[in-house]
Amino acid sequence: MSRELAHLKTLEQRLLWLSAWMVHNANHLRPKGEGDVKVGGHQASCASMVSIMTALYFHTLRPEDRVAVKPHASPVFHAMQYIMGNQTLEKLKSFRGYGGAQSYPSRTKDVDDVDFSTGSVGLGVAETAFASIVQDYLAAKDWAEERPLGRMVALVGDAELDEGNVYECLQEGWKHELRNTWWIIDYNRQSLDGVVHEGLWEKIESIFKAFGWRVVVLRHGALQRAAFEEPGGEALKAWIQSSPNADYSALTYQGGAAWRKRLMDDLGDQGDVSALLSKRSDDELNALMNNLGGQCLETLTEAFDRITDDRPTVFLAYTIKGWGTPLAGHKDNHAGLMNPAQMADFQSHMGVPEGEEWEKLATVENKAALETFLGHVPFFEAGPRRFTAPKVDAPGPVFLDDRTLSTQAGFGKILDALAKGESEIADRILTTSPDVTSSTNLGPWVNRRSLFARTEKEDTFRQQRIPSTQKWQFSPAGQHIELGIAEMNLFLLLGAAGLSHSLFGERLIPIGTVYDPFVARGLDALNYACYQDARFIIAGTPSGVTLAPEGGAHQSIGAQLIGMSQDGLVSFEPAYLDELSIIMDWSFDYLQRSGENDPDERTWLRDETGGSVYLRLTTRPLEQLGLKARDDQAFRQGVVDGAYWLREPGPNCEVVIAYQGCVAPEAIEAAGRIGNDRRDIGVLAITSADRLNSGWTAARRARARGHGEATSQIERLMADVPRDATLITVTDGHPATLAWIGSVMGHRTAPLGVEHFGQTGTIDDLYWHFMIDADSIVAAANYLSAGRRIGLSVR
Repeated sequence: MSRELAHLKTLEQRLLWLSAWMVHNANHLRPKGEGDVKVGGHQASCASMVSIMTALYFHTLRPEDRVAVKPHASPVFHAMQYIMGNQTLEKLKSFRGYGGAQSYPSRTKDVDDVDFSTGSVGLGVAETAFASIVQDYLAAKDWAEERPLGRMVALVGDAELDEGNVYECLQEGWKHELRNTWWIIDYNRQSLDGVVHEGLWEKIESIFKAFGWRVVVLRHGALQRAAFEEPGGEALKAWIQSSPNADYSALTYQGGAAWRKRLMDDLGDQGDVSALLSKRSDDELNALMNNLGGQCLETLTEAFDRITDDRPTVFLAYTIKGWGTPLAGHKDNHAGLMNPAQMADFQSHMGVPEGEEWEKLATVENKAALETFLGHVPFFEAGPRRFTAPKVDAPGPVFLDDRTLSTQAGFGKILDALAKGESEIADRILTTSPDVTSSTNLGPWVNRRSLFARTEKEDTFRQQRIPSTQKWQFSPAGQHIELGIAEMNLFLLLGAAGLSHSLFGERLIPIGTVYDPFVARGLDALNYACYQDARFIIAGTPSGVTLAPEGGAHQSIGAQLIGMSQDGLVSFEPAYLDELSIIMDWSFDYLQRSGENDPDERTWLRDETGGSVYLRLTTRPLEQLGLKARDDQAFRQGVVDGAYWLREPGPNCEVVIAYQGCVAPEAIEAAGRIGNDRRDIGVLAITSADRLNSGWTAARRARARGHGEATSQIERLMADVPRDATLITVTDGHPATLAWIGSVMGHRTAPLGVEHFGQTGTIDDLYWHFMIDADSIVAAANYLSAGRRIGLSVR
């Protein structure tokens, strides 16, 4: 045995012990009655990953490599970082507790060197492929610093392959000539509810090969391969390879005597086979049958070393769930935990003295030699591997002079104006879209900045001189990555690109577009990107029933509530182009902030921390109100803070209309009509219900904690509105988006909006049907406010 292999075996045993002890300790920390079966999954699942992670981190990886760790392998990850001095003992002791090491690796909540957060299974796997694409994108740019290309590695649970987003990602990777990506599948053949189906590995192999991946099957460890060379070994090999998964798991749990009886029963007295078995004790036979490829350091390191090119590679590593523990192989081990007696036996078996359970190298005889080895492990030698990138200044708002235009078209024209100019912000913008580039107004940007590919690809129509509005050429200089129709892939790519400053040391401004109702189709990946603190702009467009002729399948209802509730994402819904211009300029800066978590005492929003931005846009052209008449600092600040008075209410105000988005003309018309019969009508233009609500909630919490003067933007705006005034809120979306505003100062409120699936028709038809037209606003004022009846139009 080489000296390095001996060190690896020692580390393997230390990680097995520490990870099992962490989980055991976490279980016994919880108050009685607060059981959580998933903690058991950590104890069994992480054991199957110990050998793989030991070989990978302490032998194969280099600092430029990035890893998405299988969620239930987090104890192994934290234990490894603890041994290397990157994790504290206090946090290990508080694993799964408040302020402790996280149950699943987290970029934002763990102190150790997490590359990709995991937890929602399948997403961390696919994220590595998109991180590799982003790495290639950066490597192709002349402004990017040259760095060695790393491998993007995912440690994959076999049950994660049930997730559809994994296969969507495979297809997208094939289209973009994916490289430098390794997926290592922990093929322990057990999931939460049972044992996986027979022959799954053949399906896995065929799917990956179809998409151009190299498949490396690691079925047998060095002990098994040596045994196969002995007389009778071929019969043993054939038996192992034909053994059903459930049988193999059950025998693993029962141990050496059970293995011997079963093998003798199935293979009979065949001389050579009997001799092969009889020359081994029960313990030796058990070790032999447990020596699968994913549990053998020699096999793993040799397999990893053989891959020297950049072709995407999947390793199918056979493992045993709960390997090395009393839980090994049992069907219920996902939810199982070693009881105190089992833990005591395991501690004795591992040779860990009582009182030294948390010692990093408790059982190591030659600590100095191992510490010397650890000091030269390439992956850890360079220290923490998170980069920073300088801020890229934006040129300021790009104002448009169109008299009538939609916000979707305005969004495209702003990007087109940036594409025409020469600015660093334009060079750093990366756009992407799931096959809706043209219909979301990204076409002009792509015409000027082209599509990205690692190799030049000419536009066939242009070559053959066929007229087309799309002058789309693929090149390494391109700044748009076109995706297929899979919103999960969209948000995974935005997430990877939105972490480029930290993963690769280069700032990108990722901008994605998607049909607004289909934000929900990628919601898990959107949440995942935000949880990692990725920075990007997503434009959901077209939105609402305003997309009238398309019908209910393309008309969003609850997207505003998604924008309001999603942490790490601030949502805006401007009605006018000048608002959009101001918001986009602010967003370019907001994406790049990384300040402290202290609130701004004007709005009580934590803007200095930065985050991502969601723009809800529309195809409805609106007549613009005129920038020059209202371009002052107060207006700009109100747009960013979430609202401003379009028509400020007077001291005797009876009705306030608060609108968000493209229903502005209806709100303005209704205000004019109501103003004939009611006094001092106010019109509140809301650009972000999200920021208003977040500021209001934060100010209330601040007051509860002793900041008596804490006042939010919406409280300032509503402060002088008489308490007996009626508030009418209206938006093309769920009425709950704005209904809460009545609670700010206790105003009687009529929330108008859309609660049911849409249908085809004209905008006038649907606004009338859903009661968000001017007549419906007037009718609400008639019903709720005192005074003579206000006239309605005749439909």
